[in-house]
Amino acid sequence: MAFVAPLYLKAPMVVTVYDLSFLLFPGRLSAARRWYLRNFTALTCRRALRVLAISHSTGRDLARLLGVNPDNIDVTPLGYDGSVFRPLPAATIEQFAARQGLPARFWLFVGTLEPRKNLAMLLRAYARLPRSQRLPLFLAGGKGWMADDVFRTIEREGLGDSVRHVGFVPAADLPLWYNSAEAFLYPSLYEGFGLPVLEAMACGTPVVTADVSSLPEVAGDAGLCLPPEDTEPWTAALVNIKGDLDWREEARERGLDRAGGFSWERTAALTLDSYRKALAARGLPLDNQDSDIIPQAQPKNRTLSYSMRVEQELFMATMELMRQSRYHPGANSTFLGSSRRLRAERL
Repeated sequence: MAFVAPLYLKAPMVVTVYDLSFLLFPGRLSAARRWYLRNFTALTCRRALRVLAISHSTGRDLARLLGVNPDNIDVTPLGYDGSVFRPLPAATIEQFAARQGLPARFWLFVGTLEPRKNLAMLLRAYARLPRSQRLPLFLAGGKGWMADDVFRTIEREGLGDSVRHVGFVPAADLPLWYNSAEAFLYPSLYEGFGLPVLEAMACGTPVVTADVSSLPEVAGDAGLCLPPEDTEPWTAALVNIKGDLDWREEARERGLDRAGGFSWERTAALTLDSYRKALAARGLPLDNQDSDIIPQAQPKNRTLSYSMRVEQELFMATMELMRQSRYHPGANSTFLGSSRRLRAERL
């Protein structure tokens, strides 16, 4: 289970926590699941030598909600594959748009349809636009907890002719969707990181997102960050981004520059630094010349879910960095998975 180490594991460990949505948005889980995650994530964090958080926001949440010592938290922001998420040739985008029946201009949301993504607010803000000011809005993502509320809002606001749900989008198609959209809208109430924001910027798509949790960390000054519970600024922003070509061009360039500061190699390096701190706390050497036992990275699977894609990319980048540095934390160490443990054989 993510965030939780086995109770029987007596060895010191390093654990990764992606977010604390199970505490901040508990309604999406059963009572038993909430109890399990709340208690055993806290226990694992107390036992761990180091706790990895994928954003400063999650790090603050760990200290505030679980009482984790901030000195034991290492922030390891996520990355993206620059060979995949990048501006694509116009001909490629045109061919994709023709296959999908896409209009020349549209706005895009990518994510699971659930209350935390705050789509009801976005739809209300969109509904306040005069019809002449609306671009078609495409919702790309599977149906999650309470997804029916999204469709009820579409019906209630009379948006059936301008809002389209395209369902789950395979990872291989995401760059095509980002490149095709005129702007990416992401009004989420809470994220551990906000990988879709980073991926959209890397594709050169202007971003409008919420000004809460980790999202401003990712968007920086490249994205337009707005309060997620107030429709008026979102309505005004939609009017402006539709009519302001100069802003869209500037946002594109700022987004590409901003995305350039993130990579899986950087994530892997920060993850290894955390392991080095854990090893140093045990007085163990930080290098090992026997690199033959480092696991071999497997070919990428482009059909994985969001969380599994994160794990796969980080695993591959970490393995490559370990080979280059000829460092590894032990033959039986586990890098793939939400709990990354330092095994007893090494410690």
